[in-house]
Amino acid sequence: MQKEDNTAANRNKEQTRQKFLSAVEEILTTKGFAALKVNDIARCAGLDKKLIYNYFGGKDQLIDEYIQIKDFWSNVKDDKVPAPITDGGAAFVEEMVLSQFDYVFKDEAFQKILLWSLSEQRDSLKKLVDAQEANGELLLQGITDPYFDDHSRQFRAIMAVIISGTYYLDLFAKFNGSHFCGINVNDEAGRAEVKKAISFLIRSTYSNL
Repeated sequence: MQKEDNTAANRNKEQTRQKFLSAVEEILTTKGFAALKVNDIARCAGLDKKLIYNYFGGKDQLIDEYIQIKDFWSNVKDDKVPAPITDGGAAFVEEMVLSQFDYVFKDEAFQKILLWSLSEQRDSLKKLVDAQEANGELLLQGITDPYFDDHSRQFRAIMAVIISGTYYLDLFAKFNGSHFCGINVNDEAGRAEVKKAISFLIRSTYSNL
């Protein structure tokens, strides 16, 4: 009986936490960052605001967790890395960058987080950048640095350009218009051309660097 009670309590706790996380997303996508207030989050979730402190420690920690969950690169863990790697990570890197390109395009909430990170200095957003860098460092040190050896810094610079470029194209497509260099980045055919270009750049880097 005790085990059943504990299971039910854990399930209710997780459901409550999820309601708050969903409320953060709803407010972020419909009203913007400024509306992420404790009372508004609790009202949107339909729950007592005290539970935010009980389950997350406070509003900032709730937002931190939400951002961590939404971020693409912070969630690329070891279980997504194929084993063994015999190509210096070429296929893995290509797959991840292409997946990121699609993920950002489809996820309105994460688009807002990216814009937020460019327009404001907040602890939660700095934590996001730090988490991205820490996770990326593990992948770079463990996979690509040994492969490229003396050229590893050049590889990192190339990837910085490619990854930031895909971020910008997705945000441009959603907020500024559809065409960039004559390519419709909102269109399936246009996005397919961009993906071909991403693959070409990554494969060329592995072949020529």
